[in-house]
Amino acid sequence: MLPSAWAAEFASFCTRNPKPCPLIEITAPGDPIPRLSAPDADLRTDVPAYRVYRDGELAEKRSEIGDLWGPDLVGFLLGCSFTFEHALAEAGVRLRHVECGTTVPMFISGLRCLPAGRFQGPMVVTMRPIVRERLSRVLELSARYPHAHGSPVHVGDPAQIGIAGLDRPDYGDPLPLEEGEVAVFWGCGVTPQAVAREARPPLMITHEPGRMFVTDLPREAQPGM
Repeated sequence: MLPSAWAAEFASFCTRNPKPCPLIEITAPGDPIPRLSAPDADLRTDVPAYRVYRDGELAEKRSEIGDLWGPDLVGFLLGCSFTFEHALAEAGVRLRHVECGTTVPMFISGLRCLPAGRFQGPMVVTMRPIVRERLSRVLELSARYPHAHGSPVHVGDPAQIGIAGLDRPDYGDPLPLEEGEVAVFWGCGVTPQAVAREARPPLMITHEPGRMFVTDLPREAQPGM
């Protein structure tokens, strides 16, 4: 959620960077209801946990933001890789962060997003350990969900995308590789929180990493359907 003066540039940023920021819906200024994807919901109260950034810095964490909402705010709903995780699980792919009951590890990578106006910065990525024998199936399935980050942005050595190691994620919980596994990285919707540090909008309200808003859209639905 951003002030309307920043909304057009951020929409352009999302359009230029669909891997980390696949757009599902943009709300009208001052309207907290995502009328296309969850018309009975309210963005002021129905996100599980919020982060409030001021001038690019994390200022506070909240459970609701009703008193911060005003007629100038615009909401952006971005797709989430948890959407395609259901397809992976149904195909018998092991998801160890689900097994462990932890939050998927997220890293601020060395990959740079394409800039749009004041918005520029690094791409945040999620990492899932995948058994090598299942890798081609995982690539195939996730590619079917471009509205949920789609295919991976990198497979293999994390150092190649500027990640020093897998033991210290920037968000979420560490998940070391086991024998026979390869690290697979997808674009992540936490990217705007890293980008905010460089763009420094006066106000940006986001979800807490790993605690997303759930829409009414079917898993297979593309935005606008």
